Amino acid sequence: MAYLNYEFKARTEFLAEQENKLKQLSPFFKGEDHQSDTYFNVPKGRLKLREGNIENALIYYERENRSGGKQSHILLYKHQPDATLKEILTTTNGIKIVVKKNRKIYFIENIKFHFDTVATLGTFIEVEAIDTDGSIGLEKLKEQCERFAVFFDIQPQDYIAVSYSDMLV
Repeated sequence: MAYLNYEFKARTEFLAEQENKLKQLSPFFKGEDHQSDTYFNVPKGRLKLREGNIENALIYYERENRSGGKQSHILLYKHQPDATLKEILTTTNGIKIVVKKNRKIYFIENIKFHFDTVATLGTFIEVEAIDTDGSIGLEKLKEQCERFAVFFDIQPQDYIAVSYSDMLV
């Protein structure tokens, strides 16, 4: 499945408080996922295999490394856990880095919220406004992210420009 999203990621020291603030809006709680993202060496973009107790997917994405909100082009293949897939990807591409995190996942309509604790990096909040079928449009996605950046009181210095994998490399 290919889709468009607009997102931001920010470092936070107030993860529990921000999560409690979101809960006041009665979001759908998908659960707490213990994820291992294996990033592979690829000539452009990023390719990762997500292995979790909730989400399992092979994800290719292209996104600018810039602070604040940013657009991503994503190809997502959801799969059942399978060691052979990881073996094929490791053999053909080599592993760049592995990112381990605990992630609480919430949804309000098309907006996905991540409350992340990433091994050796700290705590982060991520907001993704997702358009799976082209019916929402980029401007509305940007507006949604900007609204939640204000809601969570994200300051300019809090934004993270790169992926967790880049921070660990």
